[in-house]
Amino acid sequence: MKHKVIPVVVIVVLILVLGGGYAGKYLYDKYSYSNEQADTKSYFGIEDENDVPIILQNEKSDLHARLIDGVYYMTFSDVQNILNDRFYYGQEEGILVYTTPSAIITVGVDSTTTSSTDGSSEDLGYKAAVYDNDTLYVAIDYVKKYTNFNYTAYTDPNHITMYTQFDQEIRAVIKKNTKLRLRGGVKSEILVGLEKGDTVVLLEKLEDWSKVVSPDGYIGYVENKFLENIQTVDLLAPSDYAEPEYTSVHLDGKVNLVWHSIGGKAGNDTLSSAISNTSGLNVISPTWFSLSDNEGSIESFATQGYVDTAHANGMQVWAALDNFNNSNFHNGEGSTAKVLASSTSRKRLIDSLMSEVRTYGIDGINVDLEFTGSSLEDITADGGEDYIEFIRELSIACRAEGTILSVDIPVPMGNSFFHRKELGVVCDYVIIMAYDEHYEGSAEAGSVASISYVENGIKNTLEDVPADKLVNGIPFYTRIWFTSTDGTVKSQAGGMSWANSYISSNGIDMNWDQETCQYYGTYTQADGTVVEIWLEDAESIQTKLNVMDVNGCAGVAAWQLGYETSDIWPVIEAYVNK
Repeated sequence: MKHKVIPVVVIVVLILVLGGGYAGKYLYDKYSYSNEQADTKSYFGIEDENDVPIILQNEKSDLHARLIDGVYYMTFSDVQNILNDRFYYGQEEGILVYTTPSAIITVGVDSTTTSSTDGSSEDLGYKAAVYDNDTLYVAIDYVKKYTNFNYTAYTDPNHITMYTQFDQEIRAVIKKNTKLRLRGGVKSEILVGLEKGDTVVLLEKLEDWSKVVSPDGYIGYVENKFLENIQTVDLLAPSDYAEPEYTSVHLDGKVNLVWHSIGGKAGNDTLSSAISNTSGLNVISPTWFSLSDNEGSIESFATQGYVDTAHANGMQVWAALDNFNNSNFHNGEGSTAKVLASSTSRKRLIDSLMSEVRTYGIDGINVDLEFTGSSLEDITADGGEDYIEFIRELSIACRAEGTILSVDIPVPMGNSFFHRKELGVVCDYVIIMAYDEHYEGSAEAGSVASISYVENGIKNTLEDVPADKLVNGIPFYTRIWFTSTDGTVKSQAGGMSWANSYISSNGIDMNWDQETCQYYGTYTQADGTVVEIWLEDAESIQTKLNVMDVNGCAGVAAWQLGYETSDIWPVIEAYVNK
């Protein structure tokens, strides 16, 4: 009997040993740390040996730099979108341009030497801009000369860590050698080793693992037991960069500007009579300068007598530049796009303007380049880059002369190519033309400037432009609308007295419309044509001024002198002096 028991015991022991081995292997397989290495090139999404992915603000991004001849480059579009949109590329001339408050710095594609309008030059030791596969790239180190960011480049594999914002981040110290893993869990692939004393950025803390950024820019997971000294730290901006100071010239108090459409040199003689019934005006803007050819020449109606008369009446002269009053340019072969796209044409235009300023003692330039009309058919959103570069370059000249620079732009409505934020930096005043809500050619009749249109225009512009630079433009004109029985819509525009005469002669009953904050009237002609009027008068202007006051606008600008009735001026003067 004893001999029979021994084999049974042996079998049981073998079963236990084998079971324990399997259990041990199971436990080992489950809880032991994997030594499998992740494919880091695939992790970063590296496409070729010169491709350099960018980790931006501790996040993997779609941005990629390029390593060309040992220099790191980013695409021009990425430079503008991510780092500094003040860089401008003159495609026709193959030049990269950067403007400071006082100088224009230029470097050609494939060139290592910059030149500046202040007479200086610099040998960079590398090409500032190059083309690679028809894509324009800009050296990151060149961008860094004018931009507040930092970056660190790594090899094996290629990648860059970059910071463009400097707020706070949470950091932790690794207290024992360990591994950074692709995902949370001991079986996840290893990205990189972490050594005792390494500092990591803590992005997210989970129950057992934390998402962190390694010192060399890998984003992965580490066990919480390996983290210590967790603290929030302030990020320091690069000490080798100083933000440029864009100084501005402002009037004492609010701007009270009116545009004076003179139509030619003879129109200058109308100034005294035109302002005889006004009060409180401190700026007049005569329509003096118009583009006259594609080389940047201008037609000028400036006279010394006009300036002297304005000054004698306590008004500054901010001469207007436009692209629609010279018929040969506007209706001929003139192209604002061609003028603004050429550095030579921009310089000729600016030099001509500043020569007029010095000759006549003009106090300011008011730029009204409108992106509509036959001469501007080739202007697209891309043309906005040429436009804002012109304004930057003009601002340098105005700043040097102490000349006030203002620009006229429409309210924000899908036209971001005007670069309002940049205008708010480089210009002294930004004037929004808060009218032509319904204009000649509109498909439907409506107000020229309803109160919601004005209010939304101001508030949306204030998202980009400081209130102490924002001047709101108001209309002194009314548009009378005629809708025929077949649905055809036409209109006529004129001044306040003209509109009042039409209302009176046709016996139109006018009632206050709370939605537009204007008097509204309508009647039907004998042929069935429906006539509608949204009237601009002292009361409608007052509601606009109230909105401007609430939003802290820097003043008011009115189009145009001679269209107003005399009761308008006390209303505007009260706002300006408030």
